[in-house]
Amino acid sequence: MSVTGKRDGDADRAQTRLASIVIVVAMLLWMALSFLGGELGIPLRFAFLLDMLCLAALGWALVTLFLVWRRRETDRGADKE
Repeated sequence: MSVTGKRDGDADRAQTRLASIVIVVAMLLWMALSFLGGELGIPLRFAFLLDMLCLAALGWALVTLFLVWRRRETDRGADKE
C-alpha cells in the first residue's frame, strides 16, 4: 500500500470514529432530552425540533459511513487490478 493509501486509511478511520461518536451522542441526547421534555412539559414544537435535529445528526452519520464504505470498496477494487 502506498503512503497516500495509508493517509486515506487514517482519514477513513477518523471519519468512522467521528460518525460513531455522533451516533452515540445523538442517541443519548435524544433519549435524555425527550425524557426531560416530558417531565418538564416542554411544548411539542420543541420536541419535534429536537427530533429533527437528532435525525439530521443520524442522517449525516449514515451518509458519512456510506461514503467511507464506498471509498474502501473502490480501493479494494483498485488493489486487485
